[in-house]
Amino acid sequence: QTRLVESGGGSVQAGGSLRLSCVVSGYTFSTYYMGWFRQAPGKEREGVAAIDRYGVGYHADSVKGRFTISQDNAKNTLSLQMNSLRPEDTAMYYCAADLRRSGRFWSLSRNDYTYWGQGTQVTVSS
Repeated sequence: QTRLVESGGGSVQAGGSLRLSCVVSGYTFSTYYMGWFRQAPGKEREGVAAIDRYGVGYHADSVKGRFTISQDNAKNTLSLQMNSLRPEDTAMYYCAADLRRSGRFWSLSRNDYTYWGQGTQVTVSS
């Protein structure tokens, strides 16, 4: 059974930084492809960043150059380093993982992920 547990959310002022972590348990960590999503009140859940099985990261245009996704296979941990935060980054952030697709698959679509964490709140004030 796959389980994802996020941590690291909080409240910061615009321009600040936060680092989110997600510990993944279940199958061998390196067999998952994974991603970070966020959902603001009244909005759809959107993909922020994704990482394939080889550890190559991909980022949405809205966060490119500010956020960095990474993974630590030794600690079974997915991370999202968020710098230069803006008020529009305020949302509940979720990590997600799946095994279904093969090879160097990555995705920013929520439909490609089966396993989800409980979410961690990020609030950025101006």
